[in-house]
Amino acid sequence: MKLLLAIAPERFRDEELEVPKKAFEEAGIDVDIASTVTGTCTGMLGCTAEATMTFDDVDSDDYAGIVVVGGAGSEEHLWRSEKLIATVRAFFEQGKVVAAICLAPVVLARAGILAGRQATVYPSPAAVQEMKKAGTNLLEIPVVADMQVVTANGPGAAAGFADTIITKLEC
Repeated sequence: MKLLLAIAPERFRDEELEVPKKAFEEAGIDVDIASTVTGTCTGMLGCTAEATMTFDDVDSDDYAGIVVVGGAGSEEHLWRSEKLIATVRAFFEQGKVVAAICLAPVVLARAGILAGRQATVYPSPAAVQEMKKAGTNLLEIPVVADMQVVTANGPGAAAGFADTIITKLEC
């Protein structure tokens, strides 16, 4: 089993990548990292990660799900990525796990998959506005699972977020 981790090329939130990635690997789940560009991506706290592919290179058939990592860079680099938004929609339409944490649930909202669903997001004014505009039933709790969609509200929720995704994959 393999998951795709989507990150911004800069200013992704370190714990939101590292904590779930470690949990997935410990559960025997392989991961690939994709971004808007290939190469070294840098987190807000100095963590680095290698994106081995761009969103253009992703084939959803190769993965059990997608996890979109948050952080300040997600608003700048991921919210407007038409390719990532289309990729998220494809995973969702195939019934695969679609997950996002912190500011990244906005990508799911923009993909049109949160209308009428329960979700959470980091409570920045811009993110809350985007989620409500998409018709999301916004909850102010750390982790929300609604069918195959999992959202979390920030770095403090990273471990619970990872555990919820692993549970969904085992269903």
